[in-house]
Order: sequence, then structure tokens, then C-alpha cells
Amino acid sequence: MNEYFPSVLLGHCANQYRMSFTAGAHSARHVRRIVRSYLREWDLAELTDAVELGVTELLANVVRHVPDRRCTLLLRRQAGGARVEVADGSPRQPVPSAWVSDDAECGRGLVLLDAVVDKWGVGPGPGGGKTVWFECGVGSAPD
Repeated sequence: MNEYFPSVLLGHCANQYRMSFTAGAHSARHVRRIVRSYLREWDLAELTDAVELGVTELLANVVRHVPDRRCTLLLRRQAGGARVEVADGSPRQPVPSAWVSDDAECGRGLVLLDAVVDKWGVGPGPGGGKTVWFECGVGSAPD
């Protein structure tokens, strides 16, 4: 079950994947498999670890901080890399922790995200919410 998910398109894999869902405790695991499959199809498997970790952190933030847990994930192929966006209806902006105690169980997500992706940010989202995004490998090679 944790293996490769082949493309459902014959001969061509779309340059983006979008999914709207209500995030739960196990959502990140399922989304990581989808992301891994697309990255392999796009010959971007070297980005898998960073993109999977980024997706996990953004979805964990939805589960923890968005009251209805509804979100839309967009995975998009870009020149030499990938961009991930997670949009939700909450206006609450993510704030990286300046300091986290050694025994804290949360608060490191955005610090980890910043360490493994090339760039990330937050912009306005639908319905007064926000879109948190990150990019990995973008611009490092021709498409």
C-alpha cells in the first residue's frame, strides 16, 4: 500500500494536482503517497523527502489551527522543481517560533519547513483565509 501510485493518465502526467478535503490525523500519510507518485512521474524524485516533510508540516498546522480543518492542496510542477500550496479558510497567519524548549511537543514545524525548502510564504486565500506555500528545486534546472 505504501508503494508507487502509477499515473492515471496514459502517456502524460498532468503538471499539477489539486485536492480539497477535510484534514484529519492520517491525511498527511495519504497525501505524501500521492506527492511521491507525482514527483516520480515528473522525474523529481530527489525532492521527495523535502516536499513530503513540507506537506506534513502544513497539513499538521491545518489539523491543529483551522477550526473546520478544510483545506485545498495544490501540487504544481515548475521549472526544475515543485510548488505546494495549502489553502484554508482561517485568517490566522502561521508564525515561526522564535524559541522552542527541548521537551516541547509542537512549535518546530515552520522552523523545519524553512530548513528543508528553498522558499516559503503566506498569501491571501479564498474566503478571507490564507494560502501557505513552499517551493523546492524551482529554477535549478530547465523544465
